[in-house]
Formats: sequence, C-alpha cells, structure tokens
Amino acid sequence: MPENSHSIKLRYVKLCYQYLVNNILTFLLVPIMATILIQFLQSNPNDLLNFYNSLSLTSIHLVCSLFFISYVTTCYIMSRPRTIYLVDYACFRPPITCRIPFAAFMEHAHLILSSEPKSVRFQMKILERSGLSEETALPPAMHYIPPTPTMDLAREEAELVIFSAMDSLLAKTGLKPKDIDVLVVNCSLFSPTPSLSAMVINKYKLRSNIKSFNLSGMGCSAGVISIDLARDILQQYPNSNAVVISTEILTPNGYLGKERSMLLTNCLFRMGGAAILLSNRKSDRGRAKYRLVHIVRTHKGADDKSFRCVQQQEDPEGKVGINLCIDLMQVAGEALKSNITTIGPLVLPASEQLLFLLTLICRKLFKSKMKLYIPDFKLAFEHFCIHAGGRAVIDELQNNLQLSAEHVEASRMALYRFGNTSSSSLWYEMSYIEAKGRMKKGDRIWQIAFGSGFKCNSAVWKCNRTIKLPVDDHNPWADCIDRYPVDIPDVVRL
Repeated sequence: MPENSHSIKLRYVKLCYQYLVNNILTFLLVPIMATILIQFLQSNPNDLLNFYNSLSLTSIHLVCSLFFISYVTTCYIMSRPRTIYLVDYACFRPPITCRIPFAAFMEHAHLILSSEPKSVRFQMKILERSGLSEETALPPAMHYIPPTPTMDLAREEAELVIFSAMDSLLAKTGLKPKDIDVLVVNCSLFSPTPSLSAMVINKYKLRSNIKSFNLSGMGCSAGVISIDLARDILQQYPNSNAVVISTEILTPNGYLGKERSMLLTNCLFRMGGAAILLSNRKSDRGRAKYRLVHIVRTHKGADDKSFRCVQQQEDPEGKVGINLCIDLMQVAGEALKSNITTIGPLVLPASEQLLFLLTLICRKLFKSKMKLYIPDFKLAFEHFCIHAGGRAVIDELQNNLQLSAEHVEASRMALYRFGNTSSSSLWYEMSYIEAKGRMKKGDRIWQIAFGSGFKCNSAVWKCNRTIKLPVDDHNPWADCIDRYPVDIPDVVRL
C-alpha cells in the first residue's frame, strides 16, 4: 500500500508539472491582460482622449499603419503552406483463393527444397513465431509447384492489387478518373516498362497532362515517401488532388534458395496494396478524413552497415532474394532515434521537451550517469501505426516508446491478418482503428515506417472528423473486425 500511495503521488506531481509547463503562456498572459483591462476600466474618457492626443497620430500615420498591417497579413497568407487533406483511402482485400494456410506453405517448402531439410525446418520455426495467421495471401503464381515468376503473372498480380484498390477508392470518394491531377505509384521490387503508373493511366484513361511518378527500390517506407512527394507537388499547384498507390508485387520476388537470411522474406511478406486520395482544395475540407500535419524522413544510407542491412542480391548458387542482415534491429533502432530527435520538438508538449533537455544537460555538462529521459509520446498521439514488418519490429518499438498493448494492437492485428504488406501496411492499421470505432475528431496519428537504405520515415495526421460505424464494405476489415483482437501465441506449433 505505501508503494502504491507513493506512485499515485508521483503521478499527480507529474500531472501538475505537465499542466503548469504546457500552459505557462496562459498563466503569464492572463494576469497581464487582466491588469491592462482593469486599468482601462478605471480610466475615464478624458484620460483616454488625452492619451490618444499625446500619440500625435496624423492621417498619414494611420494610412501607413493600415498599409503595413495589410501587407504583412497578405504576405503571411500567401507564404503559408497549403493544407493537405486525406479525403479517403482504400486497401486491397485479397480473394480467398489466394489464402496460404501454414500447411500449404510448409508443403510447398518441402517440395521446393526437398534436398534441404534444414532450410525447411528453419522456415517452419520462423513461421511458428512470425505472428501471422492462416488467412494471409500470396499471389497465384506463388501457389504453383514450382512457383512460376513470369513477367505476365507479375503484371496480373499488379493489375489485381492496384486496380482493386483504385476501384474501391473511386467508389468511396466519387472521384472521376479525369479529375485526377497527380499520380504517384510506389513498388519497390517490381519495376516493369511501361511503368506501373503508366499502367494505371492506361486502365483509367487519365488526362494527358497528368503529373505521374513511379518510385521503385525504396523499400517498405516508400508509402510515406510517396505521401511526401505528393504533398510537395500539391504545394505548388493550387486547387488540385493527388492519388498515391502503395504496393509490393511478390510474384517475381520469391526466394527459391537455401540461405537463411534470404528465406525470412518468404515467411513474412504477403499480398497487399492501398490507394490514397490527397487534396489541397478547401471544398474537400468537410468530407476529408484527415489533415497532414508533419512528415519527417531519416536516411542512414551514408553508413555502410545501414546501407547493406537490407539488400537484394544473389546467393552463392545465383538465386536472387532479399538478404536481411543480423544487425537489422540495431540499425532500425538507430534510425528511429534520429527520426524521433527530429519529430519530437514538432509534436511533444513543452513539459516533455523540458524534461528531456534537463536530463541531456545533466549528462553532458556534469558528466552525470543519469539515465536519459525518454519522452512520453503517448501525450502527443492517440494512435500509433507501426510498420508491420514483423513481430520483432513491433516488440522493439513498443519497448522503446513505452507503449501499451492497445497502442500496438492495430499493428499486431494487421500483421496477423494480412502479413507484412510492405509500404501499404500502415493503411491496413489505420483501417483497423477506424473499423474498431476508435478514431475521433482531433485524434493524432503517428505512422512509422522502416525501409531499405536504411530509412525511417514518419507521417503525422490529425483526424478531421469522427469516423462513424459501421464502416463501409470497402474497409478490408469489414468482414472480420468482430473477431478482433485475437490472442496471438508466442509460438504456433506446426
């Protein structure tokens, strides 16, 4: 009981401290304004008239003052960045025919690597601890024995994923293809000619003057990079919109060798994709779901270890795959620290910034061994969308940011239901929060993505309106949200 009482007292002290520091300007300005108001009310009209006459203002002074105020106001309005709204988005829901149960996955592994039982057992151990369910999906070409990663089948997968997400987005928003001003498509490993963005333009017969971009090779964090690119373009073109499509095409990228560091991706990556509509039009403010607040990008590519920790390469037998180095979590942690250092001052309340600064000063100036204060990001955000790259990634961020199980629930459930869908995983997590009815007006969302290079990118959104239930049929969780959250065991014995 004494320990509980002590902890409760500390909590109240911290709450008082936070309230005081976060409202320090209010506490300072209110007495000053009250003093001025009292002085004004106690003055008689003659005193006010004498004060005005003492200023010796002429009509020229008044005109110049009004001109200066108008000029400053106009410059501020013209230089202020345009507000970017997220009108709506749609995620691809894989057909049931693409589902890959554990038994089917392991049967394929046995048949494809029949002469490598150790590699098969390794994949089984990874799958048992992966945090994935039996409902994740792989493209049709990956169901063949042996897999047939042809260009035609890869294009078919791209058309299935991208067109499905795009059709859902157009249906949800009522947007006409001819009204799209900007198109950004990101897919890291599949980059055909003509490009995927050209494929979308051809399918939907978009305008000839559309500004289109196709990003490749940028890893799982490319979704936030695409949002950043679309934002920069919309800042230059008023009254415009942009469609961003994020996906990863798996057909040509399955690894058929025996190197353990390259077999990991086979166990984690699954089909997925998302289409997002952004706009800078004031007319879209009322119906938009979110408003973009910040984007912070961190690139550690100058460091050799970071650059090589996720790399597409050939194994000794000439088979191509993605090599995940053993230092991956350490590199990701360093990238996250750099990203947090930049985003912290933008989003954290003054009380948290002050505590962090004081502990930093004590450590640097006084050579103190005091533990560096970890800011409480739960005071800055109501929701966290952590890239569902794997169970270890989510665990690491939950521990580093001191998040609760509910804060990482969306990430764990997205990994469980859909697997690692690369750059689109953030949108499956956002959809989960909406489907649960937790997204309220004014809520702040932090999207955190990691990618090869090595990159850590963050996007901060603010909810523009409360998302009401029930969610529409285009939500990828619409047919199963009642079953979630589920308990995910540490190990599923196969």
